[in-house]
Parts: sequence; C-alpha cells; structure tokens
Amino acid sequence: RGTVTAFSPFDARADAEALRKAMKGMGTDEETVLKILTSRNNAQRQEIASAFKTLFGRDLVDDLKSELTGKFETLMVSLMRPTYIFDAHALKHAIKGAGTNEKVLTEILASRTPAEVRNIKQVYLQEYEANLEDKITGETSGYFQRLLVVLLQANRDPDGGVNESLVEQDAQVLFRAGELKWGTDEEKFITILGTRSVSHLRRVFDKYMTISGFQIEETIDRETSGDLEKLLLAVVKCIRSVPAYFAETLYYSMKGAGTDDDTLIRVMVSRSEIDLLDIRQEFRKNFAKSLHQMIQKDTSGDYRKALLLLCGGDDE
Repeated sequence: RGTVTAFSPFDARADAEALRKAMKGMGTDEETVLKILTSRNNAQRQEIASAFKTLFGRDLVDDLKSELTGKFETLMVSLMRPTYIFDAHALKHAIKGAGTNEKVLTEILASRTPAEVRNIKQVYLQEYEANLEDKITGETSGYFQRLLVVLLQANRDPDGGVNESLVEQDAQVLFRAGELKWGTDEEKFITILGTRSVSHLRRVFDKYMTISGFQIEETIDRETSGDLEKLLLAVVKCIRSVPAYFAETLYYSMKGAGTDDDTLIRVMVSRSEIDLLDIRQEFRKNFAKSLHQMIQKDTSGDYRKALLLLCGGDDE
C-alpha cells in the first residue's frame, strides 16, 4: 500500500549518468534529481548509488549534500538511506548529544511491528557497534523508559484467537489501575499495552469503554502525563490503526504556525513504500482535507515538489 513502487523499465546506469549531469558544473538541475529519486524505490536507489560510484568514482550522497541545501537536501539524503538503516539512524540521532528527542523514540517504537523492532536492534548493533537498549536506557528514565524497554523486547503476543475471559480481565485490571485508583498503577498499563496482541487489545479497548464509560485514551490522558502519556497514547493509536496514527502525526507536523519538517520527512520517507496510500485515506477521512492539499499549502519550492511526488496524488 505504498505510493512508491519499483520503477520499470529501470536502468541504474542511465539514472546515475542523469544525476551526475544534473549536479555537474555550475548550478544544479534539482528537477531531475527529485524526479529520479522520488520515482525509484529504495532498492533501486541503492543500485543507482552503486552505479554512480562505479562510473564516476564519487559518492552520490556526498554529491547530493554538496549540491543541495536545506530541507530539500535533508529529504533527498533521507531517500538515499537504505530502508533497514533508516529507523536505526533516526533513533541514533534521537539519543545522541545533549537532550533526547523523545518524540522520535515514541513514534518509531510505538508503530513498528515486533519483527521490525528486532531488525532495528540488529542493524543498530551492526552499524553503530552499540546496543540500542543500553543507549535508550542511558538517556531515558522512569515509566517512560520501562515502556520503551518492553517495546524493545519485541515480544508482543502473536495475533490469534481472542480469549474473551482474558479480554474482560485485562479491561478490569486497567480500570482498577487507573480510574478506580487514587494515583495510577502505571505498571499494569505498561505490561498490558506493551505485550498483548493487537486483536486482543482492540477487544480490550471496547470492553474498557463498556465497563468504565471512557475511551482508554481519555483515561491515559487523565491518569498519566509527559513522555509516558505520549508513548501510551501512541501505542494505543497504533493498536487501533497504524495508518490513522501516521495521518495524525503528519497533520500535526504541519498544523498551525511553522512546520515540523523532521517529522514530515521521516514519516513520508519511511511509509512511502509501506502504507502511505492508507495514511492518505485516513488523513482525508479525519481532517476534512487531503494530505496533498496540506503539503501544497505548507511547504514550498523543490522540497514541496518532491514531497508531493512521494505523496503520489490528491484525494479530493
């Protein structure tokens, strides 16, 4: 359900030559660069990079960095990052240097499948010779850290038949841990939301509403705060619908004054081959305008052209 698929007929050498020509000499032909890089899938972009090095003895990413600027440069360089390194790289940057970018940790670890999380950990170790869990625990604390660690274990129950009596039990436990308790038993929320299967939790949320009269999100909102609240809500939203979660993430990256370009780029690039069509659908449904229209209004120049091409169409 991605907007970017394998381009055919594909010729890595011809693309490499076109890119070299676009960046050689005075001035850069940005149009050619963005057209090629947004219409090839990631595997093809890697082939182009390797053909580029073979033909010209130059690194394509280095050339992009020296020829392009600003957000457009960031977007093109992000597109060139191998898919399996993309998340590991984003997490590394979220926990490096002063201050941690909790938003990135939340978005990636709440939305990825257990198989994807295992892959990210492995790649992180290979690329950066460091243990991702150690790095994250070194930079975070409290219940927020504990839920991140639970998600990093990638041991969520596989989807199977739903056991109704366990659904009832979990819903009661959450009700008692939140609404019925003076203070909150965060641990119960962390264990249940971090380990139960997706289909089981969807039933738990329905049952919770029946028992308490509240949506689970309302309870989390009232009973928790700060980074833990944001992470719990992200987990709940992703259990309900990953595309809806990303539609909302994109909407808020552009809503109001100023644009959160890092988030906009990260989501558009990371979901372009997975579920961006579904995200567009949810966006249109939930925000009374299309993703295409919002990008059009909120961005400009070559950056806008490239994002619109990744978006792949307007849902009037």
